[in-house]
Amino acid sequence: MTITQAPLAVEDLLAVVDGARVELDDATRARIAAGRAVVDRALADGQPVYGLTTQVGHARNTRLTEEEILGEQRFLVISHGGGIGPPLPTPIVRAALAVRLNGIARGGSGASVAVAEILAAMLNAGVHPVAAGTASVGAADVSQMAAMAQVTIGLGRAEYRGEVVSGAEALRRAGIAPLELGGKDGLALISANGVSVGQAALVVARAAAVAEAADLAAALSMEAIEANTSILQPAVGLAKPIRGQVAAADHLRAVLAGSPLLVPAAERSVQDPLSFRVVPQVHGALREYVTAARDAVTTELNAATDNPLVSVADQVLVSNGNFHPVVMTIAHDALRIALAQVGQLSERRMGHLWDAFFRHPASSLPTVGYGLQLRYPAAALFPELKQLAAPASLDTPPLDLDVEDHGTSAPLSVRKTDAALGLLEDLLAIELLLARDVLATAPLPPALGAGTGAVLRTVEEAVAAAEPYPDAVHRALRERFPDRPVTRDR
Repeated sequence: MTITQAPLAVEDLLAVVDGARVELDDATRARIAAGRAVVDRALADGQPVYGLTTQVGHARNTRLTEEEILGEQRFLVISHGGGIGPPLPTPIVRAALAVRLNGIARGGSGASVAVAEILAAMLNAGVHPVAAGTASVGAADVSQMAAMAQVTIGLGRAEYRGEVVSGAEALRRAGIAPLELGGKDGLALISANGVSVGQAALVVARAAAVAEAADLAAALSMEAIEANTSILQPAVGLAKPIRGQVAAADHLRAVLAGSPLLVPAAERSVQDPLSFRVVPQVHGALREYVTAARDAVTTELNAATDNPLVSVADQVLVSNGNFHPVVMTIAHDALRIALAQVGQLSERRMGHLWDAFFRHPASSLPTVGYGLQLRYPAAALFPELKQLAAPASLDTPPLDLDVEDHGTSAPLSVRKTDAALGLLEDLLAIELLLARDVLATAPLPPALGAGTGAVLRTVEEAVAAAEPYPDAVHRALRERFPDRPVTRDR
C-alpha cells in the first residue's frame, strides 16, 4: 500500500490492518519535509508556538527556554502515555499507526520524514505497541498515541511475533533504529485521533456487513410466515427515494428471487405486521447511517488534524481544533440508534415466528429447535442494544483546569457501536435459527428463493456442526412425547 497524496480509502486502511506492506512515495516525503521546514523556521525565529516553544494545556502561554525546547518533545511523549484497562487489540493498534502515518503524509503535522518512516517500518515489521484500552476523551487520543510513540523512541512495551517485550527490544529484534525526536515530532505523534478513527474504520466495515445480514434474516423470516412482498415493489422506492431504503428493497428482492412469495396469492394477508412491512424503511435507515459514518471516517482519515497545524502555503503554524472528530462521533451515536431500530424489528419478528411455529399441528413440530430455545435470550439481548443507543458524545467532563472543557468521547462512541454490532449479530443469528425452526414444520421441503435457500442451507450446516444434545435431553423428550419419534433434529 503506497501512501500518496491521494485519499486513503477505508478498504486501503483495512488492508494495512490485515498486513499489507506500507510505503511512502517521493512526493509524499517532499510534502512532509516542506511542513517540517516551516517548523524549523519558527524555531529559528523564536516564535511563540503551542507545544513547540511553549508548554501545553493550561501552561500554554509559558515560554520554554532553549534548553527546555530540546527536551520538550520527548517529555510530551513520556508524560502522556497513561491508560487503564486491557490493551487495545492488535488490529486497532495497526489501524491507529496507519491513521497517524496517513495523517502525517498530508503535510500539516510538521513532523520529520523520519517519523513517517518509523511508523511504516513498525507496521511492516509487525512491531505493535501496547496501549491501554481506556485513556482518551476524544480530543485527540493523546494517551494511547503517546504509548505508541514511546515505542518509536525505544521506551514503552510492544508485541513482536507473539511476545510482549520492551519497546527497545522490539525495535532491536525488528532491525529498526529508535527515533530521535526533534522539532514538533513528539507532539505530532501524540496529538491525533488514530485509535478513534482506526477503530471506526473497522466498525463501519463491520456495520456494512451487518446491514446485509439483517436483510438476509428478514428475508428468511418472510419466507417462514409467507409474508406479503408488496413492500418490496419498486414503486414504493420511487415514491420515497431514500437511497438506503431503495437499496434494502432491491437486496431483499434479489435474495427472494424465485420464491413463490413474489407471485401474488389471494391466501396471503393484505398487510403484515409492521415488523415485516417496514423492513425496507428501517434497514434503509441503517444503510443511510452506515454511509454517513463511513463518510465521516474517510474525512478524518485523510485530514490534517494537528494542532498547531502547519500551513505550508502561508508558512505559518496555526492553532486550531481539527483534533475534535465531532462529526464522526455523532455519526456513530446515530448509527447505534439505527442498529437498535433494526434489532427491535428482528426481536418483534421473532414473536410472529414463535406464533407461526405453534400454529402447526403438534405432530409436525420439531421437538428440538435451536431458535425456540434462544427466543428468551433474544428478548434479553434487545434491552442491552437499546441501552447502548444512548449518546456518548455529551458526557466528557472539563479537564486541565477548565482549559480543555469540551471533549467528543469519540473512542467511547466507537467502542459502544462495536459492542452494539455484536449484539445485533446475535439477534439476527437467533432470528435465522427461529425462521429455520418454523420452516422445518412444513410437511414438504419449502420452496424458497435462490438467496433464502442458500441462507437456510448455511443455517442447517451450522446446526449440523453444533454439539449434539446430551442423551439425558433425548430421554426427557422421549418421555414427554412418547408417541412421536425423537431424533437429534426432530
